[in-house]
Formats: sequence, C-alpha cells, structure tokens
Amino acid sequence: MDVRMELSRVIITELGDQQVIFLREVGGDRGFPIMIGTTEAIAIDRRLKDIQTPRPMTHDLLANVIEKLGAQLTKIVISELRNHTFIATLHLMTTSGAVEIDSRPSDAIAVGVASETPIYVAQDVLDTVLNPPANKSDRLELLRQRLEMLDEQIAVLSERMNDEDFLSQMPDEIIDRHHQQLEEMRNEYDAIQRVLRKLG
Repeated sequence: MDVRMELSRVIITELGDQQVIFLREVGGDRGFPIMIGTTEAIAIDRRLKDIQTPRPMTHDLLANVIEKLGAQLTKIVISELRNHTFIATLHLMTTSGAVEIDSRPSDAIAVGVASETPIYVAQDVLDTVLNPPANKSDRLELLRQRLEMLDEQIAVLSERMNDEDFLSQMPDEIIDRHHQQLEEMRNEYDAIQRVLRKLG
C-alpha cells in the first residue's frame, strides 16, 4: 500500500552539492529526508514559489510537454529504495491510457510540485527509512556514507571560514551561523567515528 506524503520543507545551503527535501505523511506524523542535487532543489523551490524565468527551464519544459501532449501527471510514487537510492515513478494519464515513467524523486517532484501533484511512498520504503537496519553491515555503510558527506561539507566550510575575502563580505550573523554549523558538523563527525570504532 502506498502512503500519501507531502513536501514539507526544502533546505538549500551553500555547503557542497547535496541539498535536502523533507517529505511528511499527510494526516500523520511520519516523515523522512531525501538528499538531492542543488539544481533540482533550486528548481523545486522556484516552482513552489512560482518564480518565472525568461525561457522554460528543464522541469518547466517537461511539464509543458506533458500538458501540450494532452496528458496529465496524476501522481508521483517513490516505489523503491535500492542501494540507498530512492526510485520514483511518474504516473501519467494519456489519451492512450495510463503510462509510468521511471524518474529520480527530485526530478519527479520538481515537475509535479507546481501543479500540486500527489506524492506517495510505498509502505515498505517508508518502513525501511523509518526503522534502523538490523544488519550490522548496513548500519556501518550508512554511517560511512554520512561520514563522507560530513567530511566534504566540513572541508568546504573550513576553507570558506579561512577565506579573508569571504569573511570581509559576510554579515556577522552569517559568519556566526557558519561557525555554529561547523562546530555541529565536527561534533557529529567525531561521534560517528567513535561509533564506527566501537562497531569495528
């Protein structure tokens, strides 16, 4: 059974190439984040806010093609979690019948968000992301992936905080927030390293 979800937040930061969207259960309290690329995050945010561009961007173009062909995007389903990667499907209704198209969740949501297309997540996918893996090797792999992402973000932010030109142009509140983010990421990095050492 698929669970109806909604896009609750889009978080865009300048740290690295990974951004975050949060999905939340409609009428419930379950939810989870999905890491996406900067381009897709900006596209989702722009289409949510109905910010127009002089010429159609990629996701606008796809939405326009669907409409001009007389089809309708009826729903988006995140149907699978394969090797820690979410797999989504665009469900279209055309004059010839129903059509399903494989997609990344970020692209699917970027196409459908402007028309408030319903988002669903398969129950087994939701169960997997909300329950920690029972397998030790899976837990270790997830921790290692998080450690790698933190390492990249810490390196980017540390370089920025040592850049005199950057510091001279930024307001004090931005610099303070960056210092706080850097400290939080380093603390999480150290904590994950301790867990990894303990787990072997």
